[in-house]
Formats: sequence, structure tokens, C-alpha cells
Amino acid sequence: MNILLKSVTLNGKPTDIHIEGNCINRIVPTEPGNVANQVSTIIDCREKAAIPGFVNMHTHAAMTLFRGFGDDMPLMRWLEKKIWPNEAKLTYEDVYWGAKLACVEMLRSGTTTFFDMYHQLDATAQAVEEMGLRAVLSEACFDHFKPELAERRKKDIMQRFNADSPYSDRIRYALGPHAIYTVSGELLRWTADFAKEHDVFIHTHLAETESEVKQCVERFGTTPVRYLHRLGVLSPRLVLAHVLYIDGEEIRILADSGVKVVHNPASNMKLGSGYQFKYTAMNEAGIPIAIGTDGCSSSNNLDMVEAMKLASLLGKSWHKDPEVMTCHEVFNAATQAGADMLDIPAGRIEEGCLADICLVDLNIPAFTPNHNFISNLVFSANGSCIDTVICDGRIVMRDKKVEGEDEIMEKAASAAYDLIKRDNKR
Repeated sequence: MNILLKSVTLNGKPTDIHIEGNCINRIVPTEPGNVANQVSTIIDCREKAAIPGFVNMHTHAAMTLFRGFGDDMPLMRWLEKKIWPNEAKLTYEDVYWGAKLACVEMLRSGTTTFFDMYHQLDATAQAVEEMGLRAVLSEACFDHFKPELAERRKKDIMQRFNADSPYSDRIRYALGPHAIYTVSGELLRWTADFAKEHDVFIHTHLAETESEVKQCVERFGTTPVRYLHRLGVLSPRLVLAHVLYIDGEEIRILADSGVKVVHNPASNMKLGSGYQFKYTAMNEAGIPIAIGTDGCSSSNNLDMVEAMKLASLLGKSWHKDPEVMTCHEVFNAATQAGADMLDIPAGRIEEGCLADICLVDLNIPAFTPNHNFISNLVFSANGSCIDTVICDGRIVMRDKKVEGEDEIMEKAASAAYDLIKRDNKR
């Protein structure tokens, strides 16, 4: 399919963006004349601006099923009392509809790529395939320090990677050891070796709460970053979510190891985990930083526009510095930084890049007046400003409507209610 985005605002100027196949082919100042014979689809983009699709770098997509369930609880009590017992009941169908709902929500707020960690990976992969997004998917891995479970997890991982993937190249696999308090050091080392051998990413939670740090010191005699460093797990393939409780030496260790970090401001605040994400220090050290929403059970939505605003305001507040985490910095963290972390030629609108593009509706109060588009997007708007989404050169949302969204919301809600009522027979 060839698509022309006609007279779209790009960098403040009327622009024509030509899409051929799944890539941006040409970007030129708006040209007059009839181009109907040259492209299969023309979108009139007057009063719309083009931005790269957002890259949500930390999600648990199917946790849409737990939205609003178990609110106002600390992390470990929330996990142990509300989440893990109900996740033990999850079926393929549950995860499939939960992930489809996540895809609808992400499309409606402009996300075209996400990095996920959850159960029943194939159910999420099927949902992503059908919905037209791009994703890097990892199966949540636990061994709870039991050798027999560790061996089972290794076999599961090897089986996954030895089999041919039935999905398109929009979907890639990664490894997902959950956290240092649920995965043994032996399995973490094996995961790092496997990731190096197969050149895949590892996604895990780290240094999310003070209690995690305290437990790590008591159990392993050192802090979380130093523990992973001692294990030999730190590498450019490792993507860490949260990373709130670190000191200057640990920042240098992460930087020297090429580790990537994802800031999740909504869930950090909602779970009371902490708020002093050391963006400035990590950024100055050269650590790549992206933004994620976390799952809907801990952040309650997957809106990356809202996540940008929270990240910026939170950073300015605790630093007591209005020049920290500018709108342009957080916009980059929500787009290009994530794409670069995943080695995807996206996150920017340039010729030769993947055609992952969102059209922003400028004819709304949030963009009136429009002195500074990025400022308005980050500080004034929310995900509802997204009008149209193109992913991999295909229109996946048009005029704020995703195909099949009504049925998806109905099926996901039904699955969620049934899950909570269901007896745990596993």
C-alpha cells in the first residue's frame, strides 16, 4: 500500500509524507496538484500534525484485565494478595482478550511499539499480530529459588527459541526474568548467557522499592545493581524497569555496562514505590532512558502522552528545577529513545524509517494557541488527541476508531469478571 499524508504539519510546516510499503519514502514541502494516480490512499491532514508512534518500553499488556482491581496497596502486598493468585488462573483466552484490549488502548493513544513481559506469550503475540502493532515480547520467568523450577524455565526458553516463529517480523522475542526477588542468581546468569548467544534482549524489574533494596542487602550482601554486576548479568542487552534506588557508583556501573533503563512514573507514584528517578544523573552518565506505562493494574492506563507529562512534572518537582526533564527530552524518551534501544528504525519521521506515524488532531483546545507544539502535546494534551495511527505502513486507526474495538472491550470485560470469580484449580 502507498499512502500520502497530504498537508500534514511537521516541524511547524505543511508537509507531504509519502509512504511506500512499510517505510517513509519521501518527505517534501506540500506540493499542489493531483497526485491521486500516484498513491492508493490519500489522507487530508490539514489541522493535523505528524509525530512518530510512541514506544512504550515497559508493559504487562494483558493486565488490562486487572484495571482498578487491588488499588491503593503497596507493591508486595498487591502482588501477593491480588495479582499472583489471580494470574495463576489465567487462560490463553484471558490473556488474548486482555492483550487485545491493551492494543486498542495503545493505538487510541498513539503507541505503535511496546516491550512486554507477561504470561501466555503466544496469546499476546496473536493479539499483536491481529491488531497490527509492533512488539518485543518476553514470557515472565520465575523460579522462586527452586532448582527444579529453574530447569523447567530453561527448557521452556530453549523450546521457544528453537521453534520457528509463526508471527510476522513486527513481533520479536526477549527474555523476561521477573526480578531479583523471584529469580535465582543461577537462572539470571543462565539467562544472560542465553541472551548473549542468541543476541536477544533481557527485560526485568530492578530497584523498584526500598524494601527490595533492603531485602537484597540482607540476602545477598549488596544492593541490586551491584548484585547483578557481581553475577555478570549487566550488558547492553539488559533493559531495566524502574531503577529508583541507586547511588552514583551504581549509575557509573550501569553506564559502563551499556544497560538501558525505563522510567515508569505512573506506577512508581501510584504504588508508592518512590519518585526520585535520577534522570539527570543517568542521562549525563550516558545511560539510555526511555518511558513506559507499566501495566494497567499499577498505572491504570497505557497512555504515553500522560506518562510524558508525569515524567516531566515529577522530575521538575523533586529536583526543584523547572529546567529538568524538558518537554522535548521526555518526547524523545517516549519515541526515538525506545526505538533506538530496541534497534528499530522508528521513533522519528525521516526518509527510510519505518512508517510508524501518528496524526495529532490540532483542532482541539489543548493545541489552541499552538505556540509550541511539543509543549502542548506533553503538558496540555492526553492520548485522546491522537486521530490516526499508521504502523508498518498500514492504517490501524482512522478518525479515532480502531476496527473491532467494541467487541474487544466487551470480550475483555467479560474475561476479567469471569477470571476474578473463577476458582483457582491450577
